[in-house]
Amino acid sequence: MTKRSWIVVLLLVSGASAHGQRLKDLASVDGVRSNQLIGYGLVVGLDGTGDKTSQTPFTLQTFNNMLRQFGIQPPLDGALPKLENVAAVSIHALLPAFAKPGQQIDVTVSSVGNAKSLRGGTLLMTPLKAVNGEVFALAQGDLVVGGFGAEGSDGSRVTVNIPSVGRIPNGASVERAAPSGFGQSATLTFNLNRGDFTTARRVAESINQTFGPDVAMAIDATSIAVHAPQDPGQRVGFLSVLENLSVEPDTAPARVIINSRTGTIVIGQRVEVMPAAVTHGSLSVTISENLIVSQPNALSGGRTTVVPNSNVAIEAETNHMFYFAPGVSLQDIVTSVNEVGAAPGDLMAILEALKEAGALRAELVVI
Repeated sequence: MTKRSWIVVLLLVSGASAHGQRLKDLASVDGVRSNQLIGYGLVVGLDGTGDKTSQTPFTLQTFNNMLRQFGIQPPLDGALPKLENVAAVSIHALLPAFAKPGQQIDVTVSSVGNAKSLRGGTLLMTPLKAVNGEVFALAQGDLVVGGFGAEGSDGSRVTVNIPSVGRIPNGASVERAAPSGFGQSATLTFNLNRGDFTTARRVAESINQTFGPDVAMAIDATSIAVHAPQDPGQRVGFLSVLENLSVEPDTAPARVIINSRTGTIVIGQRVEVMPAAVTHGSLSVTISENLIVSQPNALSGGRTTVVPNSNVAIEAETNHMFYFAPGVSLQDIVTSVNEVGAAPGDLMAILEALKEAGALRAELVVI
């Protein structure tokens, strides 16, 4: 029988952190983004580990097209060479925001044919295009391949990592700067990494407290518009101060995340369980809540109030019984399930049943 390892992660924060997060960690500036580039080319110089042209005719076609550009007429189809030291590859890279012509960026090279390994190969000059078809960079250089393989005469083979993918550090030269709307608008827009109305309001309030009223305005749960100087130098300094402002983000909604493939359960803050009774196999969980009257001393000046009195009891076949003081939390339930020896898989089933019964005050997310 296959055994699976289970992990339970319990995230319970008693209160807000003493220091907020920087705005640069919470949001990004609208229009300041990287752009994906892609290209198709040839890797040469392989030690017999390239494409088998009989099975990948596009490799030979690409090679013949390159020969024609240099004024060399390829041989007739009846005398096509076997190019086992050449591989057709795709190249992709990220063009950072504000990258200028002449700067270098890293590229990743991946085989698109049946090459066994790209180790020792050299990428020939390849244009890298954006989604609009325009060339923004040129890639060329020697590959760094982390994987390798070995094959015996009897067909046995051992492969470590992935030898058909490599990287070229600083392997592409930027030829054109990507357009950016950073200095074209009278306002800057910050987009929160996680949309939240409370966090958006706090960001706008923090900016207005620093620079004056009506400088920033929350547009929605994600975007905050900020009036910025038109002068490029002043705008850069203004943004430098903005992105280092400290803002306390609001706590995330109450969620329980369950990964059904790995068995990982993450229980977030503010997750509550209402009074309920659960029986799961040989495990029995009982949650109850009673109201008691608190009567203060006559000379203390206090007044009579009704106080909830909660307790949890868990019973298994071994007759383990646990009692908890008032103020039961989901952490108590998790601890009790672990103490009686139940697997987190049991906890997963219990949480799903509690959600269906309406006793779990949290969003249950299965990934």
